[in-house]
Amino acid sequence: MTYTAQMMKAYPAEINLDRGRLAEVIDTLMSCAQACTACADACLSEPSGELPRLTRCIRDNMDCAAICTTTAEVLSRHTGYDANLTRAQVQSAIQATKTCGDSCAEHARDHEHCRVCAEACRQTEQALNGLVSQLTSSGAVPRQPSQAAPQRR
Repeated sequence: MTYTAQMMKAYPAEINLDRGRLAEVIDTLMSCAQACTACADACLSEPSGELPRLTRCIRDNMDCAAICTTTAEVLSRHTGYDANLTRAQVQSAIQATKTCGDSCAEHARDHEHCRVCAEACRQTEQALNGLVSQLTSSGAVPRQPSQAAPQRR
């Protein structure tokens, strides 16, 4: 069991999503962020003649890594939950993984690191699409952000 799954299981309040599924999505996002970071670095290690061709891929990798990390962080926090913010962040991550996956796929035949990254992005995009449908079809009316609970002493 991952630490993410352990933390979801240990969370003391109600979560309106399947905790196991949510943990899987968070872990997938973090794995994708790592793949994107490593791919950007690998692109930078290619021969200098390749760099102009890889510039957009490097940028897409860096953007995707940052957005996936932020999305995992947002999905890990439940106190004062704001469904509208969470949904928007997940939709942003769907776009980032699609963009990065497409960008890496253009270079996948020539660069193994791009092939691996494109695969990670596609898998993450699928996981997020499954989650966003749960966020929008829950039937719950989004509430205003709640006040943070006072700390217990």
